[in-house]
Amino acid sequence: MKTTSKLSGGIPAHFSGHETFPLRQMWLKKAFDESIERGLIRKSTFSDENAIASFGVGKNMVASIRHWALACGVMRESDDGFRIGNLAIEILQDGGLDPYAESPSTAWLAHWQLAGRCFRSTTWHWLFNHVTAPTFTRQELEEPLARYARELDPKHRLSASTISRDLETCLRSYAPRAAGGSPEDFAEPLLGELGLLQEAHKGQYAFRRGPKASLHDGVFAYALVDFWDRKAEGQSSLAFETVAYAEGSPGRVFKLDEESIAQRLIALSDFTGRRLEWTDSAGLRQVHRKHMTREDIKNMIRRAYD
Repeated sequence: MKTTSKLSGGIPAHFSGHETFPLRQMWLKKAFDESIERGLIRKSTFSDENAIASFGVGKNMVASIRHWALACGVMRESDDGFRIGNLAIEILQDGGLDPYAESPSTAWLAHWQLAGRCFRSTTWHWLFNHVTAPTFTRQELEEPLARYARELDPKHRLSASTISRDLETCLRSYAPRAAGGSPEDFAEPLLGELGLLQEAHKGQYAFRRGPKASLHDGVFAYALVDFWDRKAEGQSSLAFETVAYAEGSPGRVFKLDEESIAQRLIALSDFTGRRLEWTDSAGLRQVHRKHMTREDIKNMIRRAYD
């Protein structure tokens, strides 16, 4: 079932498609490897009778791989099928930056795409940007998420089971089940290594806020510029509070504390050749930006895999 409505900015809200399977490490590569000339993947790749044999997984998992490849920006829909994105080619091609999705930078970029950019991943965006409770259970989140969904589209009523399944899949993406369940539940989800969410007690979760050792400055800089382009295009400076606390900001999405954000912003001057520069004058904390080419932005990502 496809469940969509409109988020601010015109992005469709989406609460399904993953078939309740969290994103696995090799799934983005599996989708990528189906591309043929000029980065095209035929739509029939995910639906014809050969798909199960081709991907080596069951029918529902094939649908899940398709969903995650779209949600993480590996591919996008086009008239003639699916087109692989330039960044995905850079990372996932054989001999690329991280063809087997082993680097934490790939997992951080996938998380940014889901919780920051929010394409086909409304629950991911909502969880990391709107939930402020120190601890929570899935059941406690169901009604607030349902209310958020109603605000997005008052005419469309999501079933309680759809909300519950989406939340369960989201939480298990970051904090896999500790015990019980089928062998599938023990397959390591790609986002589980990020340490963003922990299951403090059975069924009770908490965010892990603070510095993130595996988050490379290149990924942080890329996320900051991406957020800037979408939320404050044309502005030459951003306030510290915006970077730290605005909806969809690196501070919120990566669950960084103020000191960690400040340290990263200070370091960005050297890292970006002064294209991003931090100032703290008379209590006014800001990051300033000079013109950046696409190649400059790509280089941030390349350095995250050094």
